[in-house]
Amino acid sequence: MTAPVTSPKRATQSEESLLAAERSRRAKRRARLVPYWLIAAAIGILLVGTGYPTAWQLVTSTQSYGLAQQFGQAAEFIGFQNYADLLTDPQFWAVVVRSLAFCFVVASATLALGLGFALLMNAVNKAVRLILQISMLLAWAMPIVAAMTVWTWLFDTRRGVVNYLLDKIPGVDMYRFDWFASPWTFFLMAGIIVTWMSVPFVAFSIFAGLTQVSEEVLEAAALDGASNSQRLRLIILPIIKPVISIVMLLQVIWDLRVFAQIKILQDAGASGSDYDLLGTYIYKIGTASQDFAAAAAASVIVLLLTISISWWYVHKIMKEED
Repeated sequence: MTAPVTSPKRATQSEESLLAAERSRRAKRRARLVPYWLIAAAIGILLVGTGYPTAWQLVTSTQSYGLAQQFGQAAEFIGFQNYADLLTDPQFWAVVVRSLAFCFVVASATLALGLGFALLMNAVNKAVRLILQISMLLAWAMPIVAAMTVWTWLFDTRRGVVNYLLDKIPGVDMYRFDWFASPWTFFLMAGIIVTWMSVPFVAFSIFAGLTQVSEEVLEAAALDGASNSQRLRLIILPIIKPVISIVMLLQVIWDLRVFAQIKILQDAGASGSDYDLLGTYIYKIGTASQDFAAAAAASVIVLLLTISISWWYVHKIMKEED
């Protein structure tokens, strides 16, 4: 028998088809790898920016590192002695408890107010929404030092607007009231300021989530007789729950590490360990006491605390989703 003869033209077309299919597979493979390359670049930048400081903190926390070591004297390795001293210090635990209470209270208040402003922006007309957004953007963009200067004037003992307005309320005596005299009023004032600075971010984030809620679903619920509160509780909040969860986690982390606002308020009139949170406590150990090793150990403990809270919170969110 004579073997069938394949024409050169058909053979060329078959080879071209195979090459085109191979090129298509390679292009798809490269397209799948693009997100991983982008993530790798971001992770690399993050490691370069935070890897060395973290490693330095870890190494320094196991040494006796003070002012002499800043001028070249060799640091003595002491193991976990700095951690043992901190963990057996009642003042350190008092600061930890105070910081946790402050961050959770302030984060919860920020989330509640941010959710309220987001719902308000979603309900009003375009002009009012624009005014709200510009106002919050101005509050958010204001530098911390400038904002704290204004807030310090507002709470001033002698000429403060806050005392003046509260003193006008019948039965309330706020004449020359000193907000810095007690840790309770000090942290109340600090909580108000930190919340005011954080609400715009929360409001804009939640408002972005609200724009993804389908109007058809809300209209169908309204036709079925659902009230505004029922639509909020049973439809809107479950849809935007992932946004709320992430925003709450970020606020807890940020408020746990708050420093600038507390330090500026302390410089304005409050002094003593009862007015410290973790940020100012670590600052005083490292700068005032020149005990950089103890400050590094405290920073590592705060890092571990932040990771623990984040892991627990993320694990809880994932468990609820499952």
